[in-house]
Amino acid sequence: MPWTKDNYPVSLKYFMAPVRNKAIEIANALLNEGAEEDRAIAIATSKAEEWAENRGMKVRKANAPENKK
Repeated sequence: MPWTKDNYPVSLKYFMAPVRNKAIEIANALLNEGAEEDRAIAIATSKAEEWAENRGMKVRKANAPENKK
């Protein structure tokens, strides 16, 4: 099932919109190539984080669970 900006995996909930959109783009491409959904999400998440970090972009929202201490 292809994902959209409005319908995406819960695991992308706390990502900043540009990073989430990149992950959606990557995951959809992987699905089109025949990857399994879980694997596509994991790869896309990792690659989108790397993409954002290489551009000096903020990856996660301030209210992400890992940011609360």
